[in-house]
Amino acid sequence: MINIYFFLMIVAEFIASTSQMLLKQSAGRKYSSFIREYLNGLVIGGYGLLVLSMIISIFCYDGLGYMGVVVMEPVGYIIVMFMSRFFFREKITNRKLLGMLFIIAGIAVFYALG
Repeated sequence: MINIYFFLMIVAEFIASTSQMLLKQSAGRKYSSFIREYLNGLVIGGYGLLVLSMIISIFCYDGLGYMGVVVMEPVGYIIVMFMSRFFFREKITNRKLLGMLFIIAGIAVFYALG
């Protein structure tokens, strides 16, 4: 059953994927000290977005149930694949596309039979 919680989970996964992009961007930079490596805008923003994503996901348990939220979590892998292509110019290989198809098929089967 697709409802507003389904779309909220997609938003939560998009926010979590954005968080991962910020943390990866921070990891690729050089910092003058150990403290600055962990206390900078990218890291704080990344973890802040991760907390926001977690709060939205917890809210979605009410409408999707435990399994519904767990099944929607892999959508983040698909979003990260496309964001990595856009921001970091990473290649999308046939293997990644096949994995994406399996994720989408698994979600479709869960909601069709569930």
